[in-house]
Amino acid sequence: MSAPTPHAALSPPGLIGLPDERQRRRRAPWLVAVSVVLIGAVLAIAMADPFSSGAPSQSGLADNADPTGLYIVARQDLSSQTQVPATLGYAASYSIINRHQGTVTALPATGRVIGQGQILYEVNGSPVVLLFGSTPAYRTLSSGLTGADVAELNADLVALGDATTADIPAGSDTFTSATATALEKFQAALGLAQNGTLILGQAVFLPTAARITSVSATLGAPAQSGEPVLQATSITHQVIVAMDASQQSEVAVGARVTITLPNDATTPGVISSVGTVATTPSSNNSSSSGSANPTITVLVKPTDPAATGGWDQAPVNVTITTGTVNNALVVPVDALRAIAGGYAVEVVGADGVHNLVAVNLGLFDDADGMVEVTGTSLAAGERVVVPEL
Repeated sequence: MSAPTPHAALSPPGLIGLPDERQRRRRAPWLVAVSVVLIGAVLAIAMADPFSSGAPSQSGLADNADPTGLYIVARQDLSSQTQVPATLGYAASYSIINRHQGTVTALPATGRVIGQGQILYEVNGSPVVLLFGSTPAYRTLSSGLTGADVAELNADLVALGDATTADIPAGSDTFTSATATALEKFQAALGLAQNGTLILGQAVFLPTAARITSVSATLGAPAQSGEPVLQATSITHQVIVAMDASQQSEVAVGARVTITLPNDATTPGVISSVGTVATTPSSNNSSSSGSANPTITVLVKPTDPAATGGWDQAPVNVTITTGTVNNALVVPVDALRAIAGGYAVEVVGADGVHNLVAVNLGLFDDADGMVEVTGTSLAAGERVVVPEL
């Protein structure tokens, strides 16, 4: 019987069985090189087609590996808006000048509102009253005079109930006996001498009620004629916007806006005036606002004055609608994809195939994050890919 063949002879190295240690060491560099080539090829493919998921795709189709959702394209009215900083204050300011000689015997408190026919202050115990009118007092008014100041006095006496329109017809600018009689009634109510003559200095004419902002006179001090005694504003709030002059064509009188107040509450307003003369901000203002561009003054009247509270010279924001379009084809701004020469959206067909469709951009609605798209084969009802929130 022959001797058994050694196991090593049945499995010669390199033919059958596991390689020996020297062969493993010779193969290792070759395997590493192949791995590097394969990884490089995969990266090159990914860079050439970043939307590819690895499955076969047709030219012009796209898949997005990031979490996404779908938006159904629709037609709707769209508006573009811009938000600008502004200041909430009062519509007018006044400096009340004294016309009497004597001693200041009564002054109002700061913040008090003085209405038509009410006392502003007193000199030598004699009241100085507020009457409504845009023409300032500049003379003593008595029988036989005519003029804008007389017309103001006549209108005040009727408004205060000291005369009727039968006594003094509306618009009358003549100081008649009816004017004198009505004036005597008014003087009696104030404790003044009832002489039917309005002496210069007994009344101050302002267009509206006055809100006292500061008192420059001192109680008990001499009252000098021609010197200011009070500073006041109107009681009507107004928002002042220093708007970039390049945006002048985007705003118009009567346009509706939204005012964001210092407490973040919002209230509606209407543009009451659009400036036509541009001014360049001072270096101090431009440094704080970050812009030295010429600006125009846009005035906004709050629709609900009570909602603006008692703020004065308070910073607010005004949202102005600068453009509108009706029945626009719109998509979310987030749906836009940058492509060579413009933008596209990723449309998902009924068969689930993704396709990039080129679009032209129209009006943007920054508030809602929507944009009008035009010049495209996209239609309402189609589904486009948007990032998942």
